[in-house]
Amino acid sequence: MALAVTLLISIVGVGVFYALALPLPWLLGPLLGCLIAALFGVRLQGAPRSSQVMRTILGVAVGATITPALFAQLGTLIWTLALVPLLVICVGAVGYPLFRKGFGFDHPTAFYASMPGGLQDMLLFGEEAGGDVRALSLIHATRVLIVVMVLPFVFAFFYNVDLNQPAGEPFTSVPPIELLILAVAGIAGWRIAKFVGLFGASLLGPLFLTAALSLGDVIHHRPPAEAIAAAQFFIGFTIGVKYTGISWRELRIDVTAGVIFSVLSLIVGAIFAAVIIRLGWLPFTEAVLAFSPGGQAEMAIVALVAGADAAVVVAHHLVRIVFVIMGAPLVDRWFGST
Repeated sequence: MALAVTLLISIVGVGVFYALALPLPWLLGPLLGCLIAALFGVRLQGAPRSSQVMRTILGVAVGATITPALFAQLGTLIWTLALVPLLVICVGAVGYPLFRKGFGFDHPTAFYASMPGGLQDMLLFGEEAGGDVRALSLIHATRVLIVVMVLPFVFAFFYNVDLNQPAGEPFTSVPPIELLILAVAGIAGWRIAKFVGLFGASLLGPLFLTAALSLGDVIHHRPPAEAIAAAQFFIGFTIGVKYTGISWRELRIDVTAGVIFSVLSLIVGAIFAAVIIRLGWLPFTEAVLAFSPGGQAEMAIVALVAGADAAVVVAHHLVRIVFVIMGAPLVDRWFGST
């Protein structure tokens, strides 16, 4: 019953966004609809398995955009990718004092809340270190929510970026054989990545396998537009559902801390993006999305509908997450021993 209510609210959210001509209706409509419902105490339920499948579709979509042209940019990308670890350090340096001193969180919670890594990884590391998992979940969910809400509106209403570009062709326009190959690549890539223990297996496994097929001239299409819209829909309400059962205290402390941190992180990312744009290393949209502290999946969606190079954007977020996963536990242990 709760899942049916969640889906109904999400569908209404899509309709409202379409009626008001707001950007990214399939992503932001369900997200905002479920967020508002959760804040009013409506019992919602996510669909974790379905959401993983939808991330697989997104991974295939991004992988299909990787062509030999991407490697022609490597001379420049080396420099922009090298700046990603510095971005992580700057965001952490801004976030940790905010959470530790400003809001009084304990060390493990403050540390892993300030790391702009993947949600599940930060919850796992934070729990192992003795942090407050619920607070971490709300803070990171808020970070993703703020970024994915703010950027499309800034793009659409301040920079006139067209966010209505087709993320894929209609279902009937994709050859059946390619539909089959894309489906197999998605499932097989996910399973292989999960078997070898790759983080973000449902997105990155299909991405890598589909990229290999694209570079090998086996496929020439992304997944259909309908499939990418479905991926946006499920990913959108999955973010909103995380606020189910939220208390006034959590809203006042955890979510408020997350909002302030998100704004500060966006400012830090904007400074990096401005420098990169000034140097001519990346176009405006790619630079902003690549250095925004949002989730991989969400930034990939915005890149696809904005007509940006999704492969370039995801490559930067991949470096960010790898750096956080490898470095955060080591730095945390060093903090603990001093």
